[in-house]
Amino acid sequence: MPMQALVYLFIALGSAALGAAAYFGLGFTPAEALLLSLIALSAGALVMERRLRLRAERRLERGIEDLSRLLATDAQAGSVLGRRINALSELNPGQRLEAVEADISVLGTVIRQVAEAVAEIEDKAGEAPASASAERFGSDSKRSQTLSPEPAEEEVEPIIPTEMVRQAIAENRLVFHIQPIARLPQRRPAGYDLVPRLLLEDDDLAEPGDFLPRRGGDDVVQRVEGNALSEAVAIARRARTGGQTITVNVPLSGSTLRDSAAVEQLIAVLDANRAIATNLVFLIGEADFQNLSQTARQALQAIQRRGSGFSLGATTSLRLNFADLSELGVRSVRVNAGRLINSPQSYTDFHLSDIASYVGRFDITLLATGVSDERQIVELLDNEILLVQGNHIAPAGPVRPDLLLEPARTVAPMALAQGQRRHAEV
Repeated sequence: MPMQALVYLFIALGSAALGAAAYFGLGFTPAEALLLSLIALSAGALVMERRLRLRAERRLERGIEDLSRLLATDAQAGSVLGRRINALSELNPGQRLEAVEADISVLGTVIRQVAEAVAEIEDKAGEAPASASAERFGSDSKRSQTLSPEPAEEEVEPIIPTEMVRQAIAENRLVFHIQPIARLPQRRPAGYDLVPRLLLEDDDLAEPGDFLPRRGGDDVVQRVEGNALSEAVAIARRARTGGQTITVNVPLSGSTLRDSAAVEQLIAVLDANRAIATNLVFLIGEADFQNLSQTARQALQAIQRRGSGFSLGATTSLRLNFADLSELGVRSVRVNAGRLINSPQSYTDFHLSDIASYVGRFDITLLATGVSDERQIVELLDNEILLVQGNHIAPAGPVRPDLLLEPARTVAPMALAQGQRRHAEV
């Protein structure tokens, strides 16, 4: 407002100056000079009013546009709120409430049974302490027998002596085959296990369980796992060069993790192959993983920092600290498909349909191994366990020659037939 008054003042002064100039300079009469001043004042006021009105109209238009945008935003928010309300209205909380009520009723039954058992034990303790203690000891021993897991199968010693294995490795008769890991339901390869095999003098192939030492022979195990890592790096690099991305699972044991020189060599290989380090997953047995020392755990952390992950194999139970496993870089946990389906309680206290989702909360995937028939595949699909492996899916077989680290070795036709039967190559 003060700015407008100042403008009008300048217009008035200009009009007066124009009238004075006409009177003194042009010889106008006082009436003519006054009339010229009034005309100039009126023209200036009209131009000023015109500009102010245009400015007010533009301001009003901008305000209307802003209001329109706000109304559109409110309408969009209202539609989103409406969709959420409709989604909430479509929910059926009755089923969830029934499930919760069922769980509560089961819990109440268990608590009641525990209370009755405690009361009975207290009554018997008051009447006959000695007999009560004997009965309690007997019941506890039975209960411990019931809750204890099935005894683990005794490890079978390899049939091939360690010295013979050393000689075979020195003669370059150690070969590596791959076994696919399929993703259901399409059964497309999601990764490959690198399986070491020993080429015998009769051109037969020995499986890892037939020649890998169980006790001692750490140098043999380290050489096998070192060669496996070199083979896996070659497969991953050449597949990447061909425009493919392949995840290769490499065997790794405590024999390597406990040896500082072997760990340094492994880290050096990963540092030299950073581009494909994320495609390498180290397969560690549960027994080796549970017995790792603090130094070995630091080695796992160093491997994880290079981008590689781990797969926990030969698990006997899923009662694990999955948060700790996830921090150490474990990507998958392997379970036996037949045992998981036939007796899931031996693995976990969860219902079979809830196991995969619970493990998935920690970014870990369940992998069912040893799949032997279609019935198991259907059961696994129904329970959302989508990673499978087994001879029914595809047995271990040779790698494509263009992905090998070295030229393929000459193997007898019978051995090749055994290794290639029902095998899906990379």
